[in-house]
Amino acid sequence: MLSFKIRGWSAYTPGLESAESWGNWLQNKYILPTDAPKPGLKNIPLMLRRRFTTIGKYSVEAAMPILAENEHIPLVFASRHGDVELTLSLLQSIANNEPLSPTGFSLAVHNAISGLFSIARKDRSEATAISATENLIPFALLEAATQLQDNKQVLCIICESPLPDLYKPFASSPPFPYAIAMVLSREEGDTFHLKSAPSTGSEQGQNNELEELMALLLSHRNCARFPTTQDVEWIIQR
Repeated sequence: MLSFKIRGWSAYTPGLESAESWGNWLQNKYILPTDAPKPGLKNIPLMLRRRFTTIGKYSVEAAMPILAENEHIPLVFASRHGDVELTLSLLQSIANNEPLSPTGFSLAVHNAISGLFSIARKDRSEATAISATENLIPFALLEAATQLQDNKQVLCIICESPLPDLYKPFASSPPFPYAIAMVLSREEGDTFHLKSAPSTGSEQGQNNELEELMALLLSHRNCARFPTTQDVEWIIQR
């Protein structure tokens, strides 16, 4: 079992920008409005702002409210597929024998968002970008909590977006793009415990990862379960 504290957290998608709105969505599962204001990134310089793709903008909007000004903090950035729309467009260009966009290629690599975020905040702390085919959230928290051995606090950003239609038959994806940011700490905040255990087959674990984590962060329940394909499950408890 691995224990850590969460100093603060924030989640973002257009239309769900506060803990209260996330709680309402979690209980009612309503369709989000399509005309909700998009992230403005007001604290990011204009020239740099243009380089952030959609999930990058969501990551910034989620993370900035829980960070102090000029706070330097290690970062763990986690996304299962990264900016898959951009990656697909590059692959289509290759298939059509079209020249690749150098800017598009540089923004499609998995650590592009964490790099831009570090540049925007002028933070030279280490940044780690990870991916996982399943259980992205437990693995992101595992990486961030492990880094607490060398750091008092670690910022963990988890972001996902729906897959393009071409890929949907082959993998699951969330209903809408989102980003969740958490500051893990040795000393400040509520205590959480992460462990793996034999699967119980609980219906609770059938929720998608986003719903499981949000229910835990909002204190709707004291335990989140993330089943795997190997008869074990990850459990995060308060």
